[in-house]
Amino acid sequence: MTLRGHIIRFRRDEGGAALVEMGIIMPLFLLLAFGLIDFGRLGFAYVMAQKATEQAVRAAVVRTPACAGVPAATTRSIGWSLTPYGTACSAGDGLCADPGSVSCTAAQSGATGAEIYARITALLPTNATPANLRFGYDYDGNLGFVGGPYTPRVTVEIIDLDFEFVTPIGALATLLGANADGKVGAAIAFPGMSASLSAEILMDGENT
Repeated sequence: MTLRGHIIRFRRDEGGAALVEMGIIMPLFLLLAFGLIDFGRLGFAYVMAQKATEQAVRAAVVRTPACAGVPAATTRSIGWSLTPYGTACSAGDGLCADPGSVSCTAAQSGATGAEIYARITALLPTNATPANLRFGYDYDGNLGFVGGPYTPRVTVEIIDLDFEFVTPIGALATLLGANADGKVGAAIAFPGMSASLSAEILMDGENT
């Protein structure tokens, strides 16, 4: 048989076509399977982390402040020195002094932060650390009264956390902006989330 005949025969031979087709389809099938696994994990982790922030802020509003620098009591602003103790801060614009915002992570806090982090750690992604949990205390002019305990708006946030993939779907995630190099176990930024409540009992305040 001539060379031309061999070429024609080779072109007409369909043996092994199924294997080639499988080689094309299998990566797409695996991509879908890996996506279901990892993005299912991401959805579960998101729901659990949101529950963690809700539990954390609920505990934070009845504990001593996790951060240093949070005032013990609500004081009068300059110009309101004759206002009697017990007057609600909402009774006048700027009546109570605004001490500003105070924030810290659980890694920077004392016993309160450590206690709260230990309580919710089982709900957080496995790679979370105390540095990923931030507490914030913000003045709210509608809360508290002169001489009473300082009553800020307490916020707990999850910050600077990555979600780690366990399948090669990480290679695709890298193309979408992940911070890894496309290897198995690549990561994407975990969605930030927070929960806020008004403080209940942080300090004892003043009575004179």
